[in-house]
Amino acid sequence: MKQALSVLIPLMLIIALIVNQALPADAAKKAVKKKGMSQEALTELTESVDYLTKKIYEREFYSPEDSKNLIALKLKLDEQMDVLPEAAFAPIYYKLGNIFKMRGNEKDAVVCYQTILENFADTAYGPKSRDILSEMGIEIKLPTDETEEDLEEEI
Repeated sequence: MKQALSVLIPLMLIIALIVNQALPADAAKKAVKKKGMSQEALTELTESVDYLTKKIYEREFYSPEDSKNLIALKLKLDEQMDVLPEAAFAPIYYKLGNIFKMRGNEKDAVVCYQTILENFADTAYGPKSRDILSEMGIEIKLPTDETEEDLEEEI
């Protein structure tokens, strides 16, 4: 019995140490993921959107590869918004909205402009997005508008 305990106790201590050391490493990895986009990744994303924007304005042919890149950029940006919204995303969403609008994809353009209004209304892109949505005939209704209406009804 004593021999079994003398083997089990050190074995349990070793297991506890291994688990204890692995947990902080996992927590650190998760913290890095939640930290958001690095400046380098943000710059790369911006340059890619600028490249596609130039192609639109210069009336160059949009290749299937460009279309795939456009979708990938939008998905990447949406993913980052789920992790940590940053005001630096506002101009990127605005440019993506313009690209979608110019390509005739008004549904995705509206999503981009609405994202700006919901998350970055206090930036310079908020009023621009509101104006474009109004020109497109889209009714703009933000969650804060509903709250104000509810308050007015109670009075």
